[in-house]
Amino acid sequence: MQIADGVLLSTKCNLDKTNPKGVYIGKDSYVAFGATILTHDFVRGLHAHTTIGKECFVGANSIVLPGVVVGDNVIIAAGSVVTKDVPSNSIVAGNPAKIIKENIKTKKYGKLIYE
Repeated sequence: MQIADGVLLSTKCNLDKTNPKGVYIGKDSYVAFGATILTHDFVRGLHAHTTIGKECFVGANSIVLPGVVVGDNVIIAAGSVVTKDVPSNSIVAGNPAKIIKENIKTKKYGKLIYE
């Protein structure tokens, strides 16, 4: 796994141990309790890199599927299922996760900056 400096991982988060070298988490991001970051799909025989950018927040009980690239300064709402790449500076929510807000700014641990 490549986990940058300043990353906070809840003791209850789940990082895929089947393909651990595929996990990339950027500086000052936070992965909340129950969140799962997957890097493999047993049924499809897929092993892929899954990337979380810098200053992101991965909400409680959310799932990021294998091969997904989450940009910098992204907030993933609790319970979301991220099936596709997420552009930087956005908030996604739902199953499947969809962009609900764009052009946001975050700081350390994906905390939203209000302007």
